[in-house]
Order: sequence, then C-alpha cells, then structure tokens
Amino acid sequence: MRKIAPCPVEAAVTLLGNKWRILIIRDLLEGTKRFNELKRSIGGISHKVLTENLRILEENALLIRTVYYETPLKVEYSLTETGASLKPMILFMKEWGKEYLSKMNIEEWHYID
Repeated sequence: MRKIAPCPVEAAVTLLGNKWRILIIRDLLEGTKRFNELKRSIGGISHKVLTENLRILEENALLIRTVYYETPLKVEYSLTETGASLKPMILFMKEWGKEYLSKMNIEEWHYID
C-alpha cells in the first residue's frame, strides 16, 4: 500500500489518483467485470494504463481481482466493501457533471445508477 497522507481530502485524492481510477470504480459499481469489459467501457485507456490502475486499486483494497485457473484464464474485478462505499461520491459527481454539461450545452453520454 502506498503512503497515505493524514489529511482526509489528500488521502482520497491519493487513492483515487486520476480519472482512470474513478472511471474504473464507476464501472465496477455496476458489478463484476472482466478486463476487456472495463477496457471497452473506458474509452481511450491503454492496456498498460488499465493494468497499472487496477493494480493500484487492488493494493489499496478498493477492488478484488479474482483469477479462475481455467483455459483460457479468466480474471474478474469487483469492488470491495470499501470501494463500493465510494458510490455516493461517484453519484454526486454524476449529478454535478449533468448540471455542468446542461449549463454548457454539452451532450452527455454515459451514466451509472
């Protein structure tokens, strides 16, 4: 686990880190997903960047990586209870984003509920 600052806001920012981690959490709030499902739903993310961010989220106990040793190998990702506790924050960001997009006349395209 990475060193986390004692300031609550800084701790949250450090754990979430970047837009990719927030989008991964957003998608996993819908349920367990495989790597390629996440890659498809998060447009523009490279294989390497997705892998790095999934590892960081796992290291910080926000998601669980489950490996099924079968042919072909199957790996699934799901949120821990701590990761799922981010849902109110993600939903708040969604609502704030909807208001912003509406004010700026920008068409919205992806939602979570």
